[in-house]
Amino acid sequence: MQRICLFPGTFDPVTLGHTDIIDRALPLFDKVVVGIGLNASKSVMFSPEQRLQWIQEIYKGRPKVEGAIYEGLTVEYCKKIGARFILRGIRYVSDFEYEKTIADANRTLDKSIETIFLTGEPKYTSVASTIVRDIIRNGGNASPFLPDAVFQSLKK
Repeated sequence: MQRICLFPGTFDPVTLGHTDIIDRALPLFDKVVVGIGLNASKSVMFSPEQRLQWIQEIYKGRPKVEGAIYEGLTVEYCKKIGARFILRGIRYVSDFEYEKTIADANRTLDKSIETIFLTGEPKYTSVASTIVRDIIRNGGNASPFLPDAVFQSLKK
C-alpha cells in the first residue's frame, strides 16, 4: 500500500516555508498531495488555480508531488485520494497547540488517518503567508520568502 500524504493549506501564496516542509516530507512518503483547501472564512489574495499552478511549476518533474484543489473536510478528501497521513508544518509552540486541536478532531472523525508534524527550518520560521501577502500588497520585495517560480510570476 502506497504511503500517500495530504499537505492541506491555503498556500496563499506558496512560500519557502511551505516548500521546506514538502521537500523534507518527500523521503517519508511515496506521494505528497499539496491540497489547496477552499475555505470561505479566509480572505485570499490569489485564486486557487494560480496557487495550483505554482505548486505544479515548483514541482515540475517531481512525480512524488502533486497539487490539488479541494473543499470540505480534510479527512474526507484524504479518503477520496487514499491518503492515510496529513502533514502539517509547525513554526512555533502556538502553531502546535492550534494544529493539535485540529489533529484531535480529525482523529475523532477517522482513526485510520494520522497527522504528522514537521517543524520548519529555523531560517523559515518568520515566513508566513499573511506577512508575505502584506509585503506584496504594499509593494515590498517578497523574494526572500518565495520560491523563484512564485516570485517570477508576481513580477509579471
